[in-house]
Amino acid sequence: MVASIDLKAYLPTTKKELELRGWDEVDVILFSGDAYIDHPAFGAAVIGRVLEHAGYKVAIVPQPDWRGDHRDFTKLGRPRLFFAVTSGSMDSMVNHYTAAKRLRSDDSYTPEGRAGMRPDYCTITYCNILKELYPDVPIVIGGIEASMRRLTHYDYWSDRLMPSILVDSQADILVYGMGEKQVLAIAERLANSAQLTVDSVQLHDIPQTAYLTRQYQRSTVNCQLRSHEEALKSKRVHAENFRLIETESNKINAATIIQPVGDKYVVVNPPYPTMTTEELDEIYDLPFQYHPHPKYKGKHIPAYEMIRFSVCMHRGCFGGCSFCTIAAHQGKQIASRSEASILRQIDKLKDLPDWRGYLSDLGGPSANMYGMHGKDMSLCEKCARPSCLHPTICKNLNQDFAPLMKIYRRVDALPYIKKSFVGSGIRYDLMNEAYGRELITKHVSGRLKVAPEHTISEVLKLMRKPAWQEYEKFHRFFEQVNTEAGLRQQLIPYFISSHPGCTNKDMQQLAEQCKRLHYRPEQVQDFTPTPMTLATTMFYTGLNPYTMEPVYVARSKEEKEKQKGYFFFWKGERRKVIGRPKGL
Repeated sequence: MVASIDLKAYLPTTKKELELRGWDEVDVILFSGDAYIDHPAFGAAVIGRVLEHAGYKVAIVPQPDWRGDHRDFTKLGRPRLFFAVTSGSMDSMVNHYTAAKRLRSDDSYTPEGRAGMRPDYCTITYCNILKELYPDVPIVIGGIEASMRRLTHYDYWSDRLMPSILVDSQADILVYGMGEKQVLAIAERLANSAQLTVDSVQLHDIPQTAYLTRQYQRSTVNCQLRSHEEALKSKRVHAENFRLIETESNKINAATIIQPVGDKYVVVNPPYPTMTTEELDEIYDLPFQYHPHPKYKGKHIPAYEMIRFSVCMHRGCFGGCSFCTIAAHQGKQIASRSEASILRQIDKLKDLPDWRGYLSDLGGPSANMYGMHGKDMSLCEKCARPSCLHPTICKNLNQDFAPLMKIYRRVDALPYIKKSFVGSGIRYDLMNEAYGRELITKHVSGRLKVAPEHTISEVLKLMRKPAWQEYEKFHRFFEQVNTEAGLRQQLIPYFISSHPGCTNKDMQQLAEQCKRLHYRPEQVQDFTPTPMTLATTMFYTGLNPYTMEPVYVARSKEEKEKQKGYFFFWKGERRKVIGRPKGL
């Protein structure tokens, strides 16, 4: 596929590449904080390919230099329709800083993992430059950074509440979630307008978008939040706002969310219906090269190396974990690809350089949710639960693993497949014996990673995770299946420290459980408050938004360091941090 490099097989990134296509103008110029990898795992490539497929001329400027004379922002000229801006696959602040607010030394989405190739608050920075250079060209923002900052949100790195990113970015319209349908609708409206400014066309009724306005249409289906200014004055107000946002966002038939900010309103339109299998297949069938742009030839891009031989089979997650952004971004309902679409992608992967017959992942946000939905969708249409699994598994959930197991077997039967693994996370509380045996005996690469996150009931409830007993039950099953199959595989649990509600006593008990099970955790995470999650709201407000009860929060650097220290109870240098707790 890439043996003989054809620059015209990729979205153009330079003036020279435009000339190769005979273009003197493009319709959309997309700016991204990531390197350009032409693969459906990277949002900028997906948006570019979707627009291209609809007949638009699209160019992409990956990781433009925002310092100096801004020539990267002018090198392709003015687009006919709009600029599209994304920070990339991660929020730029999460990309740049650790939970301890230390600057990271690498960036997985940059050639050679080089740090410093995108600015802090990347979306805002890019947009401000573009507005200064081209004040009359519409700007559309999207991706995880814009999506999770669409309303008032707590920013951990500046330790303050920030308004909708629409305010500081000066963008004209925000696309939240997976943005294919939205950008197509925006492009069509602008293409059919004689005056190419957002003010001259009606974009405000496009689903799954947000915009700033001085006036809006009041109706009975609006969800009115308290203003940004009120939230600044009262943490309780911010907690109440979050409860409304999350509740509304989890509905199939959601209302329009409106929040006053200054003398304007942020209006967040309800989302599109969940994508059908046919719609999702059409996206994955686009002519992706499954490879970084040739400009990076010979350079190592860590994020690409991680996913190059993996396949995402579905979108969405109904787990509702309080610290996770997946449902708020991709949606709670599952959109699954067809078996044929998945097999077509694998057929393309086998032609990539360095293919050895191994698929690193047949997965998704939660690998074992493929094809799942409500038995009676009319009940789902009335539901506002943030999780289908917590506090108990919904009785209306169709837990049918047969379609997923069928795909595993079809993939493994392909003549060029030696082994297919499930590298994505799985929900061990969502599993039957047949699926568990299939997974453990055929799709584990020696180590199966799962995420109990904690051992203490009260902390797990705040996390919206299953009880520790569920993990212990799965651990016994895992060991039993390995023994029966003559396998020597490891179960690798992931844990989080400093989550709201977690005390030092809770962390000591977690460490005692690890010691009892002979775990010496290395893959651990100190809680990082990311925008627009329940856990982050609890971290900032010290309140549970659903009960308004106080929640203990380890906020200071010293408190967080001490909690994380319990993970390494066997290391002598860590005892200086945690002391010598009895039992460790």
